[in-house]
Parts: sequence; structure tokens; C-alpha cells
Amino acid sequence: MSGDAALPPVPQGNYRPATRFGDFVFTSGMTPRVNGELQFTGTVRAAEPVESWKEAVVLACRNALTAALGMLQPNEHVAGVPSLTVFIVAEAGFIRHSRLADFASDFLRAELGECGIGSRAAVGVATLPGNAPVEIQLTLAAAR
Repeated sequence: MSGDAALPPVPQGNYRPATRFGDFVFTSGMTPRVNGELQFTGTVRAAEPVESWKEAVVLACRNALTAALGMLQPNEHVAGVPSLTVFIVAEAGFIRHSRLADFASDFLRAELGECGIGSRAAVGVATLPGNAPVEIQLTLAAAR
């Protein structure tokens, strides 16, 4: 990834940040945390510019990608991101879920190129752990 090497996400419960089955790596849901500390909280409001939440989305996505890349063997590379799910705590009336999810897709494209773009779901939810505004889960395909 570009920039400084990211530290692996710190689990907030009884789970692994990522698991691998064959050539597929599945991440747990990642929130916008640094060293286990939530950096953003709250509900995405309909009247707010979506850009207000870009940093939270990118941080959560960075955590998911870091967890997934940690499962690759030294001789492997990312073949693709077949699935990306972006969960958003949004108030009633918020309808720009896809625009927030675009921040995650843009980040993956910047980090991985076109193979970072795959299928995606943007899902509005009532709450997330720790009052996080966003949580990201992705599936990564590895290749030799």
C-alpha cells in the first residue's frame, strides 16, 4: 500500500481480522480505528456533505485491506477484490450510500489498480459497534 506500512487491525472481540480459504481471503468488518481506537463516531446525516465521512470510510477500508494483505504469502499478489460491503449508520432520509461506498472503491482502485474494483453493496444500518459510522468487509482473491 502507498504511504507508511499500516499496522494490522486490532481485533475488538473474539475473532480474526481475516481468514483464508484457498485463494480467497475474507475480512471481518473493519471500522475506522487506529491501534484499536475508534477515530470517528456518529450517524451520517442527510444534510451533511458526504465528503465529511470520506476519511472514516478510507480508514475502515485501509484496515480491511491491511488485514487481507496480511494473509498473502510472499510469492502472491492480489488478483482481485470480488466483493466489498460498506455498512453505513445513516439517519432516515439519507440516500447517498453509494457515494460513500465510492470512497472505499476509489481507495481500492488507487491501491490495487483495476483489480481492486469488483462487486459491491452499500448498506444502511441502525448501529455499528462502538458507535462507528461505517464498517467495511471485503473479499480478496490471491494469485501466484
